[in-house]
Amino acid sequence: MPIELFEMERMQSTWENIVDYDMSESGVRPLTLRELVDMGFDLESFLDTPLGYSQSNGTIALRERIAAGYPGASADHIEVTNGTSEANHLIALSQVRPGDTVAMELPNYMQMPGIARSLGATVRTFRLRLENGWQPDWDEFDRAVTPETRLLYLSNPNNPTGAVLDDDAMRRIADRCTETGTWLVADEVYLGAEIDRPRTKSFWGLSDRVIVTSGLSKAYGIPGVRIGWMIAPAEVAASCWAQHDYLTIGPNKMSDAIACVAVQPANRERCYARTRDILRRNLAIAREWVGGLDGRLTWREPEAGAIGLFKYTSDFPSVELAERVRTRQSTLIVPGAHVGLEGYIRVWLGGREEFLLEGLRRIGEELVNLP
Repeated sequence: MPIELFEMERMQSTWENIVDYDMSESGVRPLTLRELVDMGFDLESFLDTPLGYSQSNGTIALRERIAAGYPGASADHIEVTNGTSEANHLIALSQVRPGDTVAMELPNYMQMPGIARSLGATVRTFRLRLENGWQPDWDEFDRAVTPETRLLYLSNPNNPTGAVLDDDAMRRIADRCTETGTWLVADEVYLGAEIDRPRTKSFWGLSDRVIVTSGLSKAYGIPGVRIGWMIAPAEVAASCWAQHDYLTIGPNKMSDAIACVAVQPANRERCYARTRDILRRNLAIAREWVGGLDGRLTWREPEAGAIGLFKYTSDFPSVELAERVRTRQSTLIVPGAHVGLEGYIRVWLGGREEFLLEGLRRIGEELVNLP
């Protein structure tokens, strides 16, 4: 079946390398290969490694190291993918059938609805409510997740709000999925990118209906190697591997080797600490910027993640606002319509301080002139 245009990704891929300031990004500024060598990646030895195929579901060494971070998991519960987005896609391909219902939390990264509809499923949504600290609207949730719901997708910490579900909300969601027989797909790629709060708890282990996806792109700050993974019941991981064989087959050899180094506990914590330090400094810059716009923007500061979600005081459509910022300021931002929430803009907070300051200044110039 045909698949609808993924509007945000197409906008980014079209313009992110053309504008002067890409403020549509969603992770911290990436690590370099030199920094990864400092963490223990043996580049000199790898120079003599034949660049053949790597193991298609991830090398045993990498899968074992990933599994060690998820109590009760083994290498058989892990499928290594080309980014977290491929993990999400493989799960949908393996689990969703025509006539199924897929539930989706909003606002969110809008990959899953397009995939689900292309597979012949109906998508039901429930909202996170700003007035409740971006916690779920439970009446909407109960209507969205029923015995007819095959799969529920959410992100925690959330993209784009930066909010983290509290323990009671996590338990309520997991219990509901157990009750209805729904697969709960928890995208946890921002876990580890907390700014001034304890580490986010994983959904893994809350139910035998839980599948977790994650990767190196966000909290680790290593998006360019395109390594993601899923942690799932062994039979689900195996069914996703079967789908993987028809698509990209597997991750590349160098990326697998780099990931083996990055996910070692000491290096993982080193990456997380670097991310946290960047975000703490940049959050103060964003806070001052908002304060200088005379009430034109409001926001709830993110608890985790490298993006700010800002509500603006105008009825001007967010897609048109983003286009105005791009064409007049050579600066790219994400319109709220692309994350399921009109009247907002999503702005990157993970860059170098001087880059962030100029990017925010340019965005502010257009905000103050909105009708």
